[in-house]
Amino acid sequence: MTQNYAAMIDHTLLKAETTKVQIEKLCEEALKYEFASVCVNPAWVKKSSELLAGSKVKVCTVIGFPLGATTPQAKAFETRNAIENGAGEIDMVINIGALKDGDYELVLEDIKAVVAAANGTLVKVIIETSLLTDEEKVKACELSVEAGADFVKTSTGFSTGGANAEDVALMRKTVGPEIGVKASGGVRSLEDMQKMIEAGATRIGASSGVAIMNGLISDSNY
Repeated sequence: MTQNYAAMIDHTLLKAETTKVQIEKLCEEALKYEFASVCVNPAWVKKSSELLAGSKVKVCTVIGFPLGATTPQAKAFETRNAIENGAGEIDMVINIGALKDGDYELVLEDIKAVVAAANGTLVKVIIETSLLTDEEKVKACELSVEAGADFVKTSTGFSTGGANAEDVALMRKTVGPEIGVKASGGVRSLEDMQKMIEAGATRIGASSGVAIMNGLISDSNY
């Protein structure tokens, strides 16, 4: 059971002040608990991929992060560069302003550019739920599916709010059973994680992965 939970966690460290020692610790923890991935900023992809070489733990990185307000071309370049450096998963931020303007063609082009640049590498689309109405959340998910993304993701963790079970359930209902849903931002405990899974999440982004696993290990029900 422990391995099943661990394999759903993207062990995350995206703070601007992150140091090499912290990245080394992140990767060490990911190897110990066999997390799905470490999620790091692009500058740390190469180092992380070296530290995780030969393991099943992937390197996930973020594109257009955290605002999403760069061009499709810039996001595509970032994606190719990250993959060259060893990234195995891509978490991109949509053009949130374009979505709110109703410029769905631009949002679609933006996501498609990253999916094309990823060329088969798994792509998760961060829609930043805290900034959207329910109607906009649904549209963002629909556009992500149309663009060929593999996952939709709630949040960057750097905006006005993180994941909640209601948004996860809405996203799951919108994308159906075949597309992944990642809950990220504010998932700090085993109880938080279980709520997200019950709502339909198949991946959890958390900087508290070790605390979650320690809670799981100490819970006599598991």
